[in-house]
Amino acid sequence: MAFDGISIAALCSELSDKLTGGRIAKIAQPEKDELLLQIKPQEGNYRLLISADASLPLIALTEENKKSPMTAPSFCMLLRKHISGGRIVSISQPGLDRIVEIEVEHLDEMGDLRRKKLIIELMGKHSNVIFCDSEGKILDAIKHVSALVSSVREVLPGKQYFRVDTDGKPDLMTAKTKEELQTLLDSHLYSKPAVAFKAIYQSFRGISPVMAQELCYRAGIDGERNFEAAGEAEKSKLSLTIWELLEAIRRGAFSPCIISSKADHTPMEFGAFAFSMYREEELQPFESMSEVVLGFYGKKAQVTRIRQKSADLRHITSVALERQNKKLGLQLQQLKDTEKRDKYKVYGELLHTYGYQAESGQKSLEAENYYTNETITIPLDPTLSAMENAKKYFDRYGKLKRTYETLSVLVEETKSQRDHLESVLTSLDLAESEEDLSQIRQELFAAGYIKSRGKEKNRSAKSAPLHYISSDGFDLYVGKNNFQNEEITFKLATGGDWWFHAKGMPGSHVILKSEGKEIPDRAFEEAGRLAAHYSKAGGRDKIEVDYIQKKHVKKPAGANPGFVVYYTNYSMLVDGDISDLQKVT
Repeated sequence: MAFDGISIAALCSELSDKLTGGRIAKIAQPEKDELLLQIKPQEGNYRLLISADASLPLIALTEENKKSPMTAPSFCMLLRKHISGGRIVSISQPGLDRIVEIEVEHLDEMGDLRRKKLIIELMGKHSNVIFCDSEGKILDAIKHVSALVSSVREVLPGKQYFRVDTDGKPDLMTAKTKEELQTLLDSHLYSKPAVAFKAIYQSFRGISPVMAQELCYRAGIDGERNFEAAGEAEKSKLSLTIWELLEAIRRGAFSPCIISSKADHTPMEFGAFAFSMYREEELQPFESMSEVVLGFYGKKAQVTRIRQKSADLRHITSVALERQNKKLGLQLQQLKDTEKRDKYKVYGELLHTYGYQAESGQKSLEAENYYTNETITIPLDPTLSAMENAKKYFDRYGKLKRTYETLSVLVEETKSQRDHLESVLTSLDLAESEEDLSQIRQELFAAGYIKSRGKEKNRSAKSAPLHYISSDGFDLYVGKNNFQNEEITFKLATGGDWWFHAKGMPGSHVILKSEGKEIPDRAFEEAGRLAAHYSKAGGRDKIEVDYIQKKHVKKPAGANPGFVVYYTNYSMLVDGDISDLQKVT
């Protein structure tokens, strides 16, 4: 579910209560389309995250402090110049539009009191953060929109700001009385040919499909049928239900929640009100709408950002992997061509034994193969003697044997490089921060896939392995990349600890710390689920996981980071569900 006007109304109510009157202490722009404001009201200290990212636009209070670039972008510098130290006068939403307006009061260079407005438009690919003066003139925007991009509105310094009304839908919040609401419903809703819930969200601004379904459910209307099938009593009930919703919005009586799947606890929807159409066990209530937004979008936003930042590494790795696969294919084909080497050896030996039977100019010789007791036909070059033919076959055998020996080594090297690159791709999928990406970049540099960039090889990335606590209180460590895999296996783990890895595929090393205690079966199973989850096959229902005491895990000399061997192990079949495991932050 994307942001709808009601969710933004809940956020505005929360932000207005907590931030109005607060001073803007710090302004940062950690991403090109993201702002982080530190605001200090009379009580408390808050961070306000504002994102105009096309795929995940949002605004919410957060506890996370993101790292800023060394040089602040020009938009950030402009905001610092004008409103750093300013006081937030109001935070509002026009109707049920997906817009948040933050009005700030500040002193200009002459010491005069001025007001500016930060307008956050949360509209998918059209999302933007626009900075205006008190007259509505645009001073700057986090995204510039010229006439070449939009024929409807330019968003450029010096232009006048105005809201775009592209859908023409009326706003339910304009109805101040029940009579006015009924007029809106009669003129815009009941004549719609669509089924009831679609008619609701297609008719009015700020209503999402899931909220439209909830309104139908509360009113006792079948949302999959047209309003033609609904009686006056049902329509009257719907009118009352919508009026109660509008009154709750005006009072700020929100009850934020996330709706999760009962089966696997996967978040499905979120809302500013508790949804009656879902069972109680599927609803997870929250104290604030910010918690809901970050809980629902936070992980997704983080994954999206990291995937964007890892695009160059992913491209480098994918291209290198494709080359290794092509090389391996050619090597295996050449290796297959050497399979007839033993046949040439037998031909040479049989000619040495039976060559005296061959007559001059003969094109073939039938002889008994004393290895198989079968009669075979040996092709001959009629211009050569039997011994010369034998020498020719021995030469072919020797050449193919040498080729086979060389190719066998090359094939193993190529397979090792292929497996290494596949493990790097898996590491990129598991990366959670820029520090993780930096470690992977170092690994690719050390392997020669990335050329030197000055101090590249001297950079030190500080990224810690994942840390979980088992249900029985045992520490579990998970490597997110090959460097971390090596660290936890050969530095963190001791001989009596247990090592886990998904069988026959790229994935994380998992260490179960024993601390000299007897480990219950449940801890083994939970460590196995971690190894399954953080592997290439993390989404499968059943994944085979190998486990063994760490003292039996060895690293071959000269092997790639994270590559180990072991010869005796236990195995288990597990799924990758780790929702019940406690992660240490």
